[in-house]
Amino acid sequence: MIGPAINFRTRIINAVVIALAAVSISLVLWATGWFNGLELKTWDWRASKFAQPGENTPDICLILVDQPSIDWAAEENGWPWPWPRTAYGAIVDFLNRSKAKALGIDILFTEQSSYGVNDDKVFHDACRSFGKAAIACGLGFESGIHKWPEVLSKPFFAANIQIQPSVQKKMQRPYAAFPHQDLASGFRVFGNVDQNPDEDGIYRRIAPLRFFDNTPMPILGLATYFAAEEKAGIVFSKKMIRISGKDIPLDDSGQAILRFRGPSGTHKAYSAAAVIRSEIQMRNGEKPQLDPALFKDKYVLLGFSAKGLFDTKPVPVSSAYPGAELNATFLDNFLSGDFIKRTPLAVNIVFIILISFACVFVLTFYQSVWISVILSFFFAVLPPAAAALAYFSGYWLPLVIPEFAVIIAITLSLVVNFATEGIQRQFIKSAFQQYLNPAFIDQIIAHPEKLTLGGERRELSIFFSDLQGFTSISEALDPESLTALLNDYLSAMTDIIHEENGTVDKYEGDAIIAFWNAPLDVPDHACRAVNAALRCQEKLAELRPQYLARTGKELYMRIGVNTGYAVVGNLGSKDRFDYTMLGDSVNLAARLEGVNKEFGTYTMVSAETRKQAGDKFSFRELARVAVVGKKEAVTVFEPLRDDVYNKNKDILINFHNGLQLFYKGQFDAARDIFLSTASVDPAAAKYADKCTDMKKPAVAEWDGVWVMTSK
Repeated sequence: MIGPAINFRTRIINAVVIALAAVSISLVLWATGWFNGLELKTWDWRASKFAQPGENTPDICLILVDQPSIDWAAEENGWPWPWPRTAYGAIVDFLNRSKAKALGIDILFTEQSSYGVNDDKVFHDACRSFGKAAIACGLGFESGIHKWPEVLSKPFFAANIQIQPSVQKKMQRPYAAFPHQDLASGFRVFGNVDQNPDEDGIYRRIAPLRFFDNTPMPILGLATYFAAEEKAGIVFSKKMIRISGKDIPLDDSGQAILRFRGPSGTHKAYSAAAVIRSEIQMRNGEKPQLDPALFKDKYVLLGFSAKGLFDTKPVPVSSAYPGAELNATFLDNFLSGDFIKRTPLAVNIVFIILISFACVFVLTFYQSVWISVILSFFFAVLPPAAAALAYFSGYWLPLVIPEFAVIIAITLSLVVNFATEGIQRQFIKSAFQQYLNPAFIDQIIAHPEKLTLGGERRELSIFFSDLQGFTSISEALDPESLTALLNDYLSAMTDIIHEENGTVDKYEGDAIIAFWNAPLDVPDHACRAVNAALRCQEKLAELRPQYLARTGKELYMRIGVNTGYAVVGNLGSKDRFDYTMLGDSVNLAARLEGVNKEFGTYTMVSAETRKQAGDKFSFRELARVAVVGKKEAVTVFEPLRDDVYNKNKDILINFHNGLQLFYKGQFDAARDIFLSTASVDPAAAKYADKCTDMKKPAVAEWDGVWVMTSK
């Protein structure tokens, strides 16, 4: 029977239940949006830590109206805020001189200039002369015009767009704010600058395209790209916009997730004052502060960065990111084709399921404390590692939900493990504390996976011992003295067996039954069993004077050891059982203990035990015997310490010579040899008597086997 140990099937069931619980809890919380805010924060960390310039980052630059520019304009030119539009015209003229690729102006000029009509005209003419400028307009739901201005031509790409009406309807905005009519005709493209942050106020994504009056309105960054193009086609699908062969992946809200290149300033930025001053210097024939070559073939975004102008936005990489730089980031992603994509829902769910089940199953079957700690750490860092790898592959893989699933899986696994391990520890201790060395029990508890508590067939080295003539001794002692003597004797012998990693099967009065190589493997089990037998004899010799004083008799112990296969395990009823063994090998060990009486010896081992014990001990061959209940003969040996063998070498050689003659049936010659040492060797004396009793049969009838007639 197996008992209450946690078996493989139970572990599988526990693991499946825990994993399903971790997955279910995580998915339910995910569906309710519990961790949305935390997921956004972990994304910001990824976007910030892993940000790096792209291949097209150097092709985009900024011109920013910063606070030094405002101060310079007021001090040097007497320009109050807002500036005259001739100032912006100077910037456009300088970019025209520089042969910039395109310009995107992230400034809303919805009103006529307060400096007069001519101010607007100068700016208008500069932009018209440049011919590759896009300007901001605002789309919304509350205010503005609701029809495309009749004085303006629709963008050139409006006629070449493929989109489903249902998709277009979702992207439609009812109102728009265009530049003042005195300016608007100077621009080739209009770019939407109306964007919405995520629920926590952070800008992480941008809608590439909106519609106003059924006319496409690209984000300003994309409008800047269109300003440099002669023609462009736009193809919509549910999750993608394709423009001139370049793809913009969309999330479920129809927005593109930005891959930020770094903190504000990653795209080269120039002060508006420096650009205006450079244009004035060139008009005056002077060397400009800025080399026009700096802007050659560059996409340029013009906008505000001064705090008082309120055009900075919080993004993952910065708390104050100029709106123009947000558009620059979009344009950078578009040119490089490396927008971030959301991993599909099915992939996310499969990832959560796989990591939860893997975590639980591994922790369930590796219960060592240190291994559990290491594996828990491994699985805890797996979601962040996977999320980081996904980021570099261009994907936003959710981090918080898988991490939460892993934490739930680890927590539940460890709780169940510790609970079941506690049951298992208690079971192991209660089942084996009377059989095994405490240190050996600790090994089993540390590695319960090595333990098989059900019946199993395995090779054992089996030990039987009995005290010679103990019946007469017990009859002479009162119960208290007898109990004290037995407890003292059995404790001393048991300690030795335990020290040799043996398992005590049971005590039967003064008899000890033990075995090696179960429940845990003991590779040198035969050697340990023999050593235990010799140590027990040596310990009894040490205690003999003490026992003589207590009983009036000398105590001697007979031991039989055999190595062979047996069935071992918890055997008994469902409520009461013992860890014990069954089999012919067990019976033979018991018989060998009794066979000692026939040869005047006290320790006897089988040929298999002698073979597996190797050269760690000396052995003398005693006989070929057929024990009661066995037809096959067994060669038996007496194990000896090397020093004992060397001390008695001549006697032992003499015995060996006599034994060879006995095997051949030459009983008279054998008897003469045995008699020569019979006074100092009880085994030789026994053989001398045996030879006297034997009638010399024909050689063919004699096989050298000493047949036992009693146990």
